[in-house]
Amino acid sequence: MSKAAFVIHKNSEFRRAIFFALLNPQPNGAGFAGIRALGSYDLSGCTKLSLLCRGQGQFNGFKVVLRHKGLNNEPNFSFEQYFQAPKDEFAVRTLPFSEFKAYYRGKRVNNNETLDISQVTSIGIQMYGGVYQTIKQKGPATLEIDWIKAE
Repeated sequence: MSKAAFVIHKNSEFRRAIFFALLNPQPNGAGFAGIRALGSYDLSGCTKLSLLCRGQGQFNGFKVVLRHKGLNNEPNFSFEQYFQAPKDEFAVRTLPFSEFKAYYRGKRVNNNETLDISQVTSIGIQMYGGVYQTIKQKGPATLEIDWIKAE
């Protein structure tokens, strides 16, 4: 089983979130480690999600997972976008809402529905395995997040 934790690290110089993941995938690469927060977010008027972040560890492939309209659990699909965290130095990663695609259990779903950004009800971060990816990630990784904002 894989594990993930999300903690706030605060000292006299900064306050940031740290996502810790230990990915222990199945032999075919299937697996993920993630966290999510439920809420009600109206992101109308925004076109993208931006993160100031950096990754540490052997692998730095992550994804943001959004759900909408209260459809926060299976059998409903999620809207996801993959990104590579910058290694060692902080940099902004920009994820346009128009590029979030529907997935179910890590596999791309071909449908006509798009993410309704006026009714986002779940936001999550995951380190992904590789059952449907060319890169097979495993082991420990961290993603330090200075901020996340909808713009």
